[in-house]
Amino acid sequence: MSMRPRRRALARPGLASLAALVLSLTTAPAALAQAPLPTLDLAEALSKAAAADPAAPGWDARLSAATANVRQADVKPNPALGLDLENFAGTGAYGLLDRTEATLTYEQTLERGGKREARTSLARAQLEAARLRRTVRRLDLLKEVQLAYAEALAAEAELLIADARLLAARSAQVDIDRRVRSAKDPLFAGSRAEAATAQAEIERDQARAVAEGARATLSRFWGGGPAFALNLETFFAVTAPAKSALVGGADLGLLEAERDIAAAGVRVEQARGVTDPTVRAGVRYLGQGDEVAFVVGGRLPLRRYDTNKAGVERALAERNAAEADIAVERVMREREIARLTTRMASLAVEAERIRAEVIPSAIRTVEQVRDGFNRGAFQYLNVTEAERALADIRSRRVAALRQFHLDQAALDRLTGRHDALAKSNINPEQR
Repeated sequence: MSMRPRRRALARPGLASLAALVLSLTTAPAALAQAPLPTLDLAEALSKAAAADPAAPGWDARLSAATANVRQADVKPNPALGLDLENFAGTGAYGLLDRTEATLTYEQTLERGGKREARTSLARAQLEAARLRRTVRRLDLLKEVQLAYAEALAAEAELLIADARLLAARSAQVDIDRRVRSAKDPLFAGSRAEAATAQAEIERDQARAVAEGARATLSRFWGGGPAFALNLETFFAVTAPAKSALVGGADLGLLEAERDIAAAGVRVEQARGVTDPTVRAGVRYLGQGDEVAFVVGGRLPLRRYDTNKAGVERALAERNAAEADIAVERVMREREIARLTTRMASLAVEAERIRAEVIPSAIRTVEQVRDGFNRGAFQYLNVTEAERALADIRSRRVAALRQFHLDQAALDRLTGRHDALAKSNINPEQR
């Protein structure tokens, strides 16, 4: 009877982490001298990855280019100096330089129709789009980090299941060896128990390698190492998400910026349809002594052929297309948010019902089969089947929780949960 409380304690789901700790201490005594690993939560992982974003210098350069484009768009057209030589050469009385007249003029094109303002508005809209593209790119990075974090949590949970199964296999092997020594079971029963323990050790080692690999993959986002622990309470404690009221975010903001670019393009094309006069003034040397005269003039292009009508129509069509893209994106985002919210609610209920209803029954089954096995009523195969069923149920719960956290990452990306973090590392001068 002294063995029954110990077996029941090892089978309880709330003591899975304790069982894993006992196993690690018994198999690696040197670990007692090591300091506990720091716990890495999701917020810290996201902050580290955002700060170490390798694409940041490239986006800084793009923002600098867009800022310079705004300054350039606000520049007036350059003036021009003109020099005309009349009667420079000819025959008879118009020999070389004999009656040459020279005119020096200063010309300036006067922009009309709001060209400069329209050009500057377009450049500013392009700058805002560049900022939002950087934010969208950073949000994509944060989603990848969150997915990697969820995979690492799921791998750690699977490792706990493998540890618990190994403990159960070792405990069963002890019972089998005792029964074999007392001639209650044949020798092959002990060999089969030994093989089952070896298989459980292989599965535990594989689960440990997967967990270490998942932590290493996560740490590569900031160039660190996998020397950290994860808080599994955040993995197991899930609740159905509330209906999100935020459907905007940087993605829709980027589409709106593209629409603003198209609208600014309409104004640019409309301004191009207005002709710009050029005025000039100068001094003319008449070729007779020191006599000079002042001259003024100008020119105005005629809108006879090119009125830029097609250019305006093209810009209007692009603006209408941008408006349509915004409407489509909003509908698709709302639809995807609703789908993810519904599935996450279902997964949360499934995981909780497995924990509250299925796992306790599976644990009682294991205890009952082990009690019957010790009394000689069941075979060792019945014990292994019950243990395997318990491990499969726990794995199903982990799979549901894993999908929940993967969906959470997708939902956070759609609702803009990490927008503030995505913008936090942008240079204030470029914000």
